[in-house]
Amino acid sequence: MADLTHFDADGKAHMVNVGEKPSTDRVAVASGQIRMAPETLKKIEEGSFGKGDVLGVARLAGIMGAKQTATLIPLCHPLGLDHVAVDLAADANLPGIIVAATCKVTGRTGIEMEALTAVSVAALTIYDMCKAVDRGMVIDNIRLTHKSGGKSGVFNAE
Repeated sequence: MADLTHFDADGKAHMVNVGEKPSTDRVAVASGQIRMAPETLKKIEEGSFGKGDVLGVARLAGIMGAKQTATLIPLCHPLGLDHVAVDLAADANLPGIIVAATCKVTGRTGIEMEALTAVSVAALTIYDMCKAVDRGMVIDNIRLTHKSGGKSGVFNAE
């Protein structure tokens, strides 16, 4: 358990003390996708859903999700985010939407969970807005693709 920072010496979950860590510029990028029927993707691209701009709403939901990460994930520290960007791109080869989120902060702890939450919430929002016509959509491949800053340095997914 020694390598797992969210557990104490007795194996009990605890919030990591970051009070004495130096503040550094931190960036995290996450990505994922939501696969759907080609007809569903076409409706999104045409803007023909009665609920409005699916991708615009999903972008806002992803940003809002990043801001709420500490209320959703029990041991996450609340962070004063400096920047959150959520990018959504239609991909006919899936077919579906590729979701990417970039989060930035100057702080004492990582921002990976905020980027992952942004991607997850954006994808869930697309599902919610489109489920009336396609309940078979699949959200998958949500993962961290880049992280920089802090003691552990730079991570880039293969």
